[in-house]
Amino acid sequence: MRLGQVVKSNSHCDYIVQLDDSMSYVDCPQPDDYGFGCFVRFNSSDRHWAVGLIYNSQLFNPMFLNMGPRLSSEPDPVFAPDLIYETRTLLWTVLIGTLEAQNGEYFGLHGIPKVVVPINTPVYRMTQEEIHRFHLNQSQRPQFCYYSHLLRCGGTFASQLTQQVLTELIDSNLFMGADQRALGVLCKELSWKNTMGAMR
Repeated sequence: MRLGQVVKSNSHCDYIVQLDDSMSYVDCPQPDDYGFGCFVRFNSSDRHWAVGLIYNSQLFNPMFLNMGPRLSSEPDPVFAPDLIYETRTLLWTVLIGTLEAQNGEYFGLHGIPKVVVPINTPVYRMTQEEIHRFHLNQSQRPQFCYYSHLLRCGGTFASQLTQQVLTELIDSNLFMGADQRALGVLCKELSWKNTMGAMR
């Protein structure tokens, strides 16, 4: 599902996506489609650019605190043009890697992508299959190598975002045996840090 397009960047791995709205698209995203911690991919018509996570959002309303003059009565509907409220939803995304293909099989490269994602690049919500493939390495073994990067670059809610991603990966049963236990230890440690941090 298409969510929107890139309109700005804050850094090499921090991009702002403007959500598609009903004025421009018939099948626009619904609130459940772009929640906190949602995996997204940056894809244009000719190439794949990056994989990211939604870590923040902002509602932009230019009419907020607009203290300009107002009509003293209701406008005449015959002569008054339709008003279009230019409200926008902006999504902050942190880039965590790319999806690569080898012999027809996809795998993930975790870390900061080398390339700069161009302006107006379409952004799509990733499917469960794509998320699964992103967490496999070139040998088709499970991997989770963006843990420290997410904690540094995931914004104000980095700890909560990382814990949510860990929980979802554990519940997905993608990792088995020692890998699953390692994820569990990381998740418990992060949960403990978040709890102790809130008590200070």
